Amino acid sequence: MSTATASQAIDFSLPATDGKTYGLGDIAGEKGTAVIFTCNHCPYVRAWDDRMVALGREFMAQGIGFGAIGSNDPAQYPTDDFAHMKERVQELGMPYPYMHDESQEVARAYGAERTPEIFLFDAAGKLHYHGAVDDSYEDESAVQSTYFRDALAAVVGGDRVPVADTAPVGCTIKWK
Repeated sequence: MSTATASQAIDFSLPATDGKTYGLGDIAGEKGTAVIFTCNHCPYVRAWDDRMVALGREFMAQGIGFGAIGSNDPAQYPTDDFAHMKERVQELGMPYPYMHDESQEVARAYGAERTPEIFLFDAAGKLHYHGAVDDSYEDESAVQSTYFRDALAAVVGGDRVPVADTAPVGCTIKWK
């Protein structure tokens, strides 16, 4: 894994679209935690959103906590502002918190560079997977490697993650 990528879960305190403030402990699951850097405008994110939400529903029920973090500078992409984040949660029926990293400090601490970019930690906070959702953002029916799903299943089962690191595919985080 990249040396710029967090190998251990890093705590944070961020406001979410539901009006609450969340830290890592608030979103952590009994078996692990998925931290997903995302946004509203990126075509890669939009193509994968339904799959990420479905994985969230499936694996939250199995003890994995999920949290999405928007770190983009809305001055560059106004649709990535907090108001639009709230709309996106409603559109998707997102079952996990969508938090706003206005200062971009959390993205920098994790070493995130793209949206979407996934960090999956076990219950002890050790990184087990970093990267993309799967190998085909464009066409779900063409997916051959379900990296994130496989990693989630492995963490839930206490098994070794088959592929621990893939290149995150997506838009770059829009830094201030």
